[in-house]
Amino acid sequence: MALKNKQYILLLIIALAIFFRFFQLDSIPKGLYHDEAINGNDAFFSLRSGNYRIFYPENNGREGLFIWLISLSFSIFGVSIWALKFIPAIIGTITVIGLYLLTKELFSLSANHKSQAIIIAVLSSFFLAISFWHINFSRIGFRAIMVPFLLVFSFYFLIKAFQKQEKVYAGIAGLFFGLGFYSYSVFRLAVLLLGIFLLAFWILYKKQGLQKKFLKLTINLLLFITIISLPLGIYYIKNPQDLLGRTSQISVFSQPNPLKSFGQSLLLHLGMFNFYGDANWRHNLSTSPQLLIPIGILFLIGILISIKLLKESFKQNDYLATIIHCFLFAWLFIMVLPGALTYEGIPHALRVIGVMPVIYIFAALGACQIYNWLKSKMSDKKLLTVVCLLFLYFLISSQLQKYFIDWANNNETKGAFSYDYLKIGNYLNSLSDNVQKIVVVNVSGVSVPYPDGIPMPAQSIIFIENAEYGRIRSFYILEKDLNKIEIEEPAVIIPMQYNEELFEKITTLFPQGIIINENGVILYETQP
Repeated sequence: MALKNKQYILLLIIALAIFFRFFQLDSIPKGLYHDEAINGNDAFFSLRSGNYRIFYPENNGREGLFIWLISLSFSIFGVSIWALKFIPAIIGTITVIGLYLLTKELFSLSANHKSQAIIIAVLSSFFLAISFWHINFSRIGFRAIMVPFLLVFSFYFLIKAFQKQEKVYAGIAGLFFGLGFYSYSVFRLAVLLLGIFLLAFWILYKKQGLQKKFLKLTINLLLFITIISLPLGIYYIKNPQDLLGRTSQISVFSQPNPLKSFGQSLLLHLGMFNFYGDANWRHNLSTSPQLLIPIGILFLIGILISIKLLKESFKQNDYLATIIHCFLFAWLFIMVLPGALTYEGIPHALRVIGVMPVIYIFAALGACQIYNWLKSKMSDKKLLTVVCLLFLYFLISSQLQKYFIDWANNNETKGAFSYDYLKIGNYLNSLSDNVQKIVVVNVSGVSVPYPDGIPMPAQSIIFIENAEYGRIRSFYILEKDLNKIEIEEPAVIIPMQYNEELFEKITTLFPQGIIINENGVILYETQP
């Protein structure tokens, strides 16, 4: 493959990644889930006040980096759903590039693997670019999308550091790894992967008599990790209750038989790639395997190939090849643990998001093996090229169909992303200032301080108001506080969830009005 062709292929993959992550970003998925909305609201208030927090304790606690980035997007593009989702979309796109760089660097470590490094890198980045799993989280305002991004760049620069013996690369790796602690709690387990990586290179450098060089690189790495993560560490020391947060609530260790719960959860998470995936419509086309069937098969083949190559590396005393495959298996197991150590909503595609890069590296290994086998069996190279192109076209079109048609247009998906609340927000924005607007929050959820301890689901409507007017124009009240309403001008009362008894109560309290259905928004319109 000529260098120019490699560049063109990589550019095509990046173009695919951009299309899948940015096409109709403001309208697919339809709606705005309240976990996304509160990130947007916190970003909006931080931008307006200049008060950027290390940790946002509301909604079971969130590390601050993602919210800071959304604030940056708002400052450039203005406050909108598109600007909120721009951050995960651009992070997801750059991760595709990062996976290419990491995979090429990783397989270039060993002379026996170097010839295949670029093709494995190209395929792994292609599989990630078209992955429904990664596309989905690249288009949702969840901070978890930063985990694969920070992992691939941390280890890309770390491999370069030890390969070229350059402290500057170790420092950059430390910068990315330190930022990982500000992304999503599951990143903390990457410390285990880092430890295994450093142990492997310590053994290698010791064999070569380079212990001092190893120590210099490692000290530089750890220094940058410490400097970057120190403010968050100090915060946790002062607020230990925020260190575990929701993790402690859903841990297998809170179950009567932790070992049994862990075993069941681990099996379900290992099976999610090929058999039974996440049932949550926000995370997946409910229960479908996380991997498209052909890619899932390539993943399994890649696992077998990696085991074979690992055995061969032992026999040939190819220590660098051993590092490559041990590192891949360590990544797979360690980044499955955040899901396997929980019992709620399993298998859970979001908690194991850090495993994605290595999944597609294994799939690329499998694809390389199949390609080499076909190449040995087919004398007509043009036919082989046609077969490969048709296969790639099938993968792209299947993922297009799965995400933009089957999943995006499903009513379950609309419900999962609170599409009805988006409609309520848009309707409220259409009303003039002289109409009194009252939203009855008759849904359950974690209470958040703003505004006034109202349950989380209201955050979706609040964000829509903030995005349009830069402020909240409506009054948000609980159902039990209905009798506290004082109608002083033309008013609309909108329950977040339709309830016939609630409307009867509203009608009794304010008999001078009527129930109206405005394009699916059921409300009570009254006159003073």
